Formats: sequence, structure tokens, C-alpha cells
Amino acid sequence: MQIPFIPKDAPFSEEQKSWLSGFFAGLHSRLSIQGAPAGAAVSAETSATAPVVNILFGTQTGNAEGVALDAAATAKSNGMAPEVQALDDITLEAFAAMTCVVIVISTYGEGEMPDNAQLFWEALSADTAPRLENMTFGVLALGDTGYDDFCQAGKLIDMRLEQLGAQRLVTRIDCDIDFEDPAASWMEETLPKIARELNAGQPSTPAIETGAQIEPPAKSKWSRKSPYPSSLAVNRLLSGDTSAKEIRHYEFALGDIGLTYAAGDALGVMPVNDPALVQAVLERLNSSFETAVDGVSGAFGEALQHRFEISTPSRDLIAAVEKRAEHQELSHVLQHGDKEALEAWLWGKDVLDLLQLLPQGALSATDFAALLKPLQHRAYSISSSPLEAPDHIHLTVASVRYRTHGRNHGGVCSTFLADRIETNGTAGIFVSPNKSFRLPDDETRPVIMVGPGTGIAPFRAFLQERRAGGASGANWLFFGDQHKASDFIYEDELSELSAQGVLNRLDLAFSRDQDQKIYVQHRMKENGKDLFAWLEDGAYFYVCGDATRMAKDVDRALHDVIAEFGNLSADDANAYVNNLKREKRYLRDVY
Repeated sequence: MQIPFIPKDAPFSEEQKSWLSGFFAGLHSRLSIQGAPAGAAVSAETSATAPVVNILFGTQTGNAEGVALDAAATAKSNGMAPEVQALDDITLEAFAAMTCVVIVISTYGEGEMPDNAQLFWEALSADTAPRLENMTFGVLALGDTGYDDFCQAGKLIDMRLEQLGAQRLVTRIDCDIDFEDPAASWMEETLPKIARELNAGQPSTPAIETGAQIEPPAKSKWSRKSPYPSSLAVNRLLSGDTSAKEIRHYEFALGDIGLTYAAGDALGVMPVNDPALVQAVLERLNSSFETAVDGVSGAFGEALQHRFEISTPSRDLIAAVEKRAEHQELSHVLQHGDKEALEAWLWGKDVLDLLQLLPQGALSATDFAALLKPLQHRAYSISSSPLEAPDHIHLTVASVRYRTHGRNHGGVCSTFLADRIETNGTAGIFVSPNKSFRLPDDETRPVIMVGPGTGIAPFRAFLQERRAGGASGANWLFFGDQHKASDFIYEDELSELSAQGVLNRLDLAFSRDQDQKIYVQHRMKENGKDLFAWLEDGAYFYVCGDATRMAKDVDRALHDVIAEFGNLSADDANAYVNNLKREKRYLRDVY
């Protein structure tokens, strides 16, 4: 799940709505729609002659798809016939035939394309890509300015379409995880320009049937802006006393609130900052909890506790501290622009650590507040199925705790859940649907799941779903952690699922129980013959967990298994994996 981890797919904002409204209103004007005045819905009778606008999305966690579906509703209200598709669902030939295109895309990892846009991007960026002079386009990019490669996926596609001769109808918009303030300035500067550019008008074009129309889903009243105050019904330690980790099982009560979820979705949790950290920051600033600060509504301490990010330092704060601190190492790292060196230097440091590089009071509370980013929700893969837990949502979360720079540090949300919510206390939650990470519709299909550590979360939900729904397809889980004696979370449940015939195969990899470390990718290779046979039998392959190492190692192992047991070259094995992706049989929830 630029996910978590703060997810990089930003929710749909007023800024985006304004951009889309301007785009589609202008597009309507340019295409001179006959018989469908601006703002009118497209009926079944008129949709055959209304111009098609292709709304394409690339997403890792599902939010960009939600934006695309909202874009379709906006298009319909402006007389369009929208066609919504994932980028990897279209061929480059079909793409080249499109005349009006909106692309909504998030950035995943360090400037990477999301999984369901990677194949499209490889084809689009190749030397063999066709010219696109007949295409008019707009790009809406989602990202997080906390990352160096902010909205990089959107920027790359926007530039490549221009290189191939497509005409940009509106300037690309790059949306941060919080967008209210820049929204007003963007609208003031951009909307008049859009109106001028789109006033020209052009002949109408016939509709082109390119894909199934997708209706926007009903909106939940509970969202990032309006989370549901849910009661924490269960907080249970899963890891053993001798474990180096602290993994906990949580259950949030739903009640009759109209908040629904599906196996594969994520849950957004609104954290509250540690009061002790807030107090230490206030003292460093020679401030107090009740202090009034220019530009901050209410008490400054309350804002630091509930509204500002004080764990991960913002890029602006890092730069401001460097200018004032006369800290040779920090200055050297920043001046040389070495991203890896900066990440290494920042590791384990929070906002207080940076403030401690300055003389006390060297940065005013007002200047400090202006350098902070808003406190964001954290997203966790849901570890329950609504078929077995309709009134609760389960999470499986590792508490982040470490000691560095002479004091204890903790994860913002993980320690909030573990330490600062009493039983039956409340936290703001909302569901983030992830339609790109679902069980197969065909319940007879085999399923292979790779989820070490807390990566087991969605697969616990999948197994519950398959059991409750009576699915006949076989299930195979690869799970592991450090030590079997202390880190085999949900062992009793997995044993029960095995005894019931729901979990047909369970391969374990506990890395520290022998001299040579063994991970899930090693178990995959050891069982490569059977794994390839399952894939040949139509199995779906799922991965959940760490994107930096585990997911990449698993991907390499998958390629190796397919090459060896399919008797394929490296290129042919890569084509085989790409076909799994096209068929939506290789799906990942990684962060």
C-alpha cells in the first residue's frame, strides 16, 4: 500500500474537481457537441453520437482509479461519452487511435510507475511508439512532495505524449497529499487560461467504442476529510515475548454506519502525535501548548498534536535548518545533492532531532509552523473479510520503536494504536478501496500468496473470504519472519485453515532459525516445479509487503522459476510474467 508508510495516491480533491471541470467544459466547447448542452447528462440515445473521452488511470492503491471514475461523472455532465480503463488494459495501437484522453496517474515508490501502468509506459517510451498528432490530452498526477521524485510518473507521461506530437489541452496538474491551499491559487491562475484556450471550438467527432463504460461507485460519507470515529474493540499482541518485533492485531468496530469494505482494501487511520514529542518541540521553540501562532488556527500545541507532521521532517524544514545550523555534514550532503546520502543522514531523525541542531529559539514558532506538512493518515492492508467480520475491520500492524540520538522514537500511527488509544477509545478511520488487489471472480482458480511478516494481512482476509464463500480453488501461502517460536503470527488460525482444507499449502521461511538466512523467495525456488504448475493451471499470484527488498526479490524468484521450469529464455520468462500482469493474475500490495 508516492504508500506506507504514507500512501502516495492522494484522495480526490476540490483542486482536481476544478481541473476536471475546466478540462471537460473546454473539451465540450472544442468538440461543439450537438444536442447536448454543457452540464447535461448523456442519455442512452445521445451517447451514440457524443464524443468519446478516454479516461485512463494508473494506480497502486486504488485512489487514482477513484479519481478517474469521478472524472467520468464530470465528463458525462458536460456531454461526453467517457470510457474508463486502466493503462495496462489498452494496447498501444488502441491508444494511438484515441483523440481525447485524460490520464490520471499516481507515482509509486521512488518515482516509479504504478504496477498497472508499467507495461503501458514501456511501450509508450520505446522507439517504436507511434506518432500521436491526432490526440488531445491532459494529465492529472498524484504524488507526495515528501519524495524527491514528486509526481514523476505523471511528468514522464506528459512529456512523452508531447514528444510524440499529441496536443496538450491543459497544463498538467501535480497534486500533493494535501491540496487545499494550492487549489485556490491554481484555479485563479489556470482556469482563465483554460477558458481562453478552449474557446476556439472545433468540428465534432464521432464516438469510438473503445471499452466498457464504468459507472462511478456510490461514495461513502466517511473519508480522509470526514473519518468515522471508530471504537477500538481489540488490541492484542501477536508476537512472542522473545521477538525482536512488536506485531499487534487490532479490531475496529463499525456498527450500523454504512462503512463497508472488501478483502484487499486498505484502512486509513488518522493518527495523533505523541504528546511527549509535542511538548519537547514546544520547549525547543520556547513556546507553550496554548500559544497563538500566526497562520495557525487554535492553540499551537493542539495543532502540533493533531494537524502537523512532526515525525518525518519536510524538505523545507531540512533546508531551513541547514541555512541556520552551520552543520558541516548536513550542508555537505545537501550541497552535493546525493539523495542516498541524505536519506542515510536523515534515518531515524524526526523534527525534534533537526531542531536540536539549532540554538534554542533560533527558529520562531511562526516560521517553524510554516515549514511543516499536514499530518496525514496512515494506510494499512485490512486483514479480515466482511463475510466473516461484517461489523469489524481487522488490522495487523508492526509497532515501530527505536532508540537513536539519545532518545526513544516511535512510529506516528503504530504507537498511537498500541499505546495511546484505550480499549473502546476511538480513532478516525475510513476505507480506501483497492480494486486492483482482489481475489479472482472465478472461485475455482488457484491462488498463490506471498506475504512475510505483516504482509500476511490481506491474505488472512483472502483465506477468510474463500472459506466463507465456499470457494473450491486451492490456496497456497508463503509466509515467514525471523523466528518460528516468536514470530509465527496467526499460527493457530493458519493451522485451523489447513485442517479445514482451505489452506492447501503453507511454506514457511524463518530467516534466523538456522545459520544461513532463508526467505520466502528461497522457498519459492525450492518449490518451483509446483509453483510453475499452479501458474500453468491458471493460478493468481499475489505479493504483499516491503517494496524495497522483499517484493523485488520475490519478482526475481518468480522470473527464475518460470524460466527454469518453463524451459524459457530470460526474455520469454519476462514475457510470461508480463502476460500474467495483463491478465490481472500477478497483483501486488507493496509499500
